[in-house]
Amino acid sequence: MFKIVHREEMAGGTVILNEIDAPLIAKKAQPGQFVILKATETGERIPLTMADTNPDKGTITIIYMVVGKSTALFRDLKTGDSFMDIIGPLGAPTHLEKMGKVVCVGGGTGVAVLHPITRALKQIGNDVTCIIGARTKDLLILETQMKAASNHFHVCTDDGSYGHHGFVTQVLENILKEQDIKLAVGIGPVPMMKAVCNITKKYNVKTLVSLNPIMIDGTGMCGGCRVSVGGKTKFACVDGPEFDGHDVDFDELMMRLRAYTEEEKMSNTTYCQATKA
Repeated sequence: MFKIVHREEMAGGTVILNEIDAPLIAKKAQPGQFVILKATETGERIPLTMADTNPDKGTITIIYMVVGKSTALFRDLKTGDSFMDIIGPLGAPTHLEKMGKVVCVGGGTGVAVLHPITRALKQIGNDVTCIIGARTKDLLILETQMKAASNHFHVCTDDGSYGHHGFVTQVLENILKEQDIKLAVGIGPVPMMKAVCNITKKYNVKTLVSLNPIMIDGTGMCGGCRVSVGGKTKFACVDGPEFDGHDVDFDELMMRLRAYTEEEKMSNTTYCQATKA
């Protein structure tokens, strides 16, 4: 059992932060890696990239949006409750090196995944510009943490309620026009990552993205998390979750992510009705 030692609700309660007691994972985890969690014996296995780790305290932090039954079940766990199972760290860690000027772009809950990567890039001496965005101010997460993890910081909202009025890609292109950027990291909704890569490709800037396909076992055996990268089939759980964004078939990824949309909505509705009964 893995106890929740701290819990926060973010973005109006649609996004949840859990700090979890998992000392062995916290000791080994590196930026970019993920864990698979299960709330109960009969629960679904959910992969989530860690937003933070504290080896001294023995904790890992996950941040997730409530979208279906399983994440609704996660949401109902309170401080002091426990996850039934957590395995990890899984996946390949982010390749980190001192390159010079780097841009990190995050949207939605992808900002949580971006946080440890941005911090690590700054710690090894890169000049890091961070751009985060959301539909509106109330949906922004980790603003303070991301500002501390970067050298230059920008916030965007689609509706103009805070920061730049517009998309993260608009700020990104302005930076690429003016500066010699050596690396871009884009993590967020798939359409956002695709748009980021379309822009960075014009300026010949290498771009890393973190992919979130449907995943089952997390060890490369089931093939459920397959993605097309550079015309070849890769498994996000063992070959990723990070890939060269210019080689990713984003259209295929979006199509596969929509495969169980209706079932996800139905299961969430049934669960919510049952818990209110």
